[in-house]
Amino acid sequence: MEILSQRWHEALLKRRSRRLYEARLISAEVFEKLTFACNEFRLFDTARAVLTKCSEKVFKGIIGAYGKIRGAPFFIAFIGDTRDPHVKEKVGYTGEGIILEATALGLGTCWVGKSFNHMFAASFATIMEHEQVFAVTPVGYAAEEASFEEKLLTGFGQTHKREPLTGMVSGLQETEWPEWIRASLFAARVAPSAVNRQPWRFLVESDSIKVSVDNVNDSYGISKRLDCGIAMLHIGNYSARLRRGRQMGTPRSSWSCEVHRTQFEVDRHTLPSPYPSFSIAFVTSATLQSEHAGERWKL
Repeated sequence: MEILSQRWHEALLKRRSRRLYEARLISAEVFEKLTFACNEFRLFDTARAVLTKCSEKVFKGIIGAYGKIRGAPFFIAFIGDTRDPHVKEKVGYTGEGIILEATALGLGTCWVGKSFNHMFAASFATIMEHEQVFAVTPVGYAAEEASFEEKLLTGFGQTHKREPLTGMVSGLQETEWPEWIRASLFAARVAPSAVNRQPWRFLVESDSIKVSVDNVNDSYGISKRLDCGIAMLHIGNYSARLRRGRQMGTPRSSWSCEVHRTQFEVDRHTLPSPYPSFSIAFVTSATLQSEHAGERWKL
């Protein structure tokens, strides 16, 4: 994916969940860029992100597994159409792109999939019939130093740890992985997930990576399929970066989604200034597979 792939590549390596924010507004220029990204980064008809200035009531009094969100002047709602059987993956994919853009713009974020006021979030974001706010993130300038509460909730760095790939990958032997697969799996491995549960599993073939959940039982009341969508965005970012840097493969001008032999396509998007044009284009095909009834969608 060519949309700001270098910026997002750097952002996914440095992004950390932040819960404490400075009491100052986002600059007008940054706010405009982030709003633009939310409006334009819509690869799916059934998933979108909405930036709003109202956040106090969304997080007020909510603690939960994420800790208490304090001081964020804005929040972004990640919204999906519940009629789409793959909406959770698509919301995760879309939302992580926006979070990486916010990170690249110097802002703090934190994926919150349960511990927020759903009613207030829906009212501020103005959802439509059949839509639901699946997750939100506070947005603002994070405090320079993490608070003791933030350090405690992350186990003083323990939640940044990742499981080794050896327990997550099956299929092609590691010695046979092409460079794009090795790099993409590294990127997927560092993706955020609810309480750092890392529910994704990867089936590696010579020309594809299939992503599935470890089991179909969601934990903490948050969909594992949303987490897998986040990981898939990371795979796409690294795949595109290698294609651009090493001219591997031929770019495609559309993104295709395959579900039970029904194919949908999103045409190439062109973003006006300040963003360059982009398309969903991978070195080779990559597949996101759900364990629900054999559903599959393909990038």
